[in-house]
Amino acid sequence: MPDNPDVENDIRKLVAEILEVEPHEINPEVHFVKDLGMDSMMALEILAGIEKKYRIVIPEEMLPKFTSLKETVRIVQGILGSKKR
Repeated sequence: MPDNPDVENDIRKLVAEILEVEPHEINPEVHFVKDLGMDSMMALEILAGIEKKYRIVIPEEMLPKFTSLKETVRIVQGILGSKKR
């Protein structure tokens, strides 16, 4: 069970909007670049959107790890979890 199920839904909606796909097309395992055609500008836009929504800072070196919804949610929840402590 995810720490915050809303995080997954929020990120799914954000990614769908930026990649111009339907949210239901983004399952946890779908690869953003290979399956959905994400480029580096889209990746930065997603990163900025997540940072703004959750008021967090994601180190730029984490960007290559944002390969799927599952990985992105895991990273964001990790940052949110460490922020609460």
